[in-house]
Amino acid sequence: MKKFVLSSLLLFLAIGLHAGHDDLSCFTIVVGKKASTDGSVLLAHNEDDSGRLLVNIHKVPARSFLRNEAFALRNGLLLPQPGAAPGLLWLEIPGCEFADSYISELGVAVASDACPSREDRGELSDGGIGFSLRRLIAERATSAREGVRIAGDLIARLGYSASGRTYIIADAHEGWLLHAVKGKRWIAARVPDNEAAVIANRYTITRIDLSDRDRFLGSPDIIEYAVRRGWYDPRRDGEFEFARAYSDPGAYADMRNVLRQWRGTHLLAAKPPKLESPLPFSFRTRHNLRPHDLFKVLRDHYEGSKHDLSDRYRNGSPNSGKNRTICTESTQYAFVAHLRSWPDADIAHVVWIAPRRPDSNAFSPWYPSMAATPSGSSREKADSAWKNHFAPLPAQAFEDPTLAFTTYARLSEAVDRQYRGRIEKVQKIWRNFEEFLFEDLKDHEKEFSYLLQRDRSLARRIIDNYIHGLDYRKWFLAAELLNEMK
Repeated sequence: MKKFVLSSLLLFLAIGLHAGHDDLSCFTIVVGKKASTDGSVLLAHNEDDSGRLLVNIHKVPARSFLRNEAFALRNGLLLPQPGAAPGLLWLEIPGCEFADSYISELGVAVASDACPSREDRGELSDGGIGFSLRRLIAERATSAREGVRIAGDLIARLGYSASGRTYIIADAHEGWLLHAVKGKRWIAARVPDNEAAVIANRYTITRIDLSDRDRFLGSPDIIEYAVRRGWYDPRRDGEFEFARAYSDPGAYADMRNVLRQWRGTHLLAAKPPKLESPLPFSFRTRHNLRPHDLFKVLRDHYEGSKHDLSDRYRNGSPNSGKNRTICTESTQYAFVAHLRSWPDADIAHVVWIAPRRPDSNAFSPWYPSMAATPSGSSREKADSAWKNHFAPLPAQAFEDPTLAFTTYARLSEAVDRQYRGRIEKVQKIWRNFEEFLFEDLKDHEKEFSYLLQRDRSLARRIIDNYIHGLDYRKWFLAAELLNEMK
């Protein structure tokens, strides 16, 4: 047995050395409502994309559509619009096809992780769908389950254009993982209410039962197709496991993916798994979780473990070490969506956002119901940003001092240059700031609930001013820290 484990780990490492960097992007956690402290669903996400990038945070207003209006896919195909769409909080990275996240005013949150498949013959109609899929989910779904069905229908009709991806779709009641495979096949599984799930650039759904529609949705021929392609043989392989059958073998075994999934599970699980053991789709947590607990995981570099190759930062920044960490050099933004079912609709859902790397920046709260995002959150309005998403950005956009992201990006870079000497002070300031925010928001939400019952229009202006003020304070603190480092 020991020889088998050792040979398996060596194989993982060997494959990992040849895996492409493009496949090593993003990290996500979903927490079911009975595994959180307050009965909410939590969705935590690090968005990882390499290169010199910009992050915009937009508010897309709620809209009603005319009878003949259509949604234009990137390939030019027109899809009929529904009668109306809710407002959206949109985290955008211009120029990137698969980097955006959405949280709607209805509390439907959508993020994604690249998960390469082994499919090399995927059927596409009209060029397939990719970039627009998450926007369509966010605009059209009134629940996470409906979002899964919308995504599945579009994939089955048009075909998914990329190799493979996991779409994480959550609301205040359920969290789902949808594995899209290049072409017209997909599978989705619901995270059990009393468990959490971790995703790190490889498929995680194993055994499936499409007759159990409470837990699984997907292509009806998902097993038969794997048999036809030779990816699954019932006599040889035993019970069907989607991840083993459909994953790109290199990405599935890559230790840079395995290690991050293991680490996230290890930090949260009641019974932490061994690295050499099969990792679970979902697991019971050691205690009920709060957003703070997920902040810690999104900031992790294997601190305190043998996998931390920075030697407590003596070897420099852990963001660019040999071991691919959860928080890493290419992390462009992080968020934790706190999706609640009981407060007033205008303040039911809170999204805690940390621009650029969360290890050196703070999470602060945003309501998807806001009429507008704070000044400095984006370089253009949401409508023009959608039209110009793939247009090249001017060089000055990446150093624009009027954009908050510029300050946060510079702060992360400054910390990295002298990580050991700077990170402790920075994290202490941000820890105190976040603790203040949690208590202050809790107190203000009681006031907001009272005001919303009496004068909703006035209350919404007060709420927006409060959230904007918190974000300006964070921006100011980041600028002060940056000036001290200069």
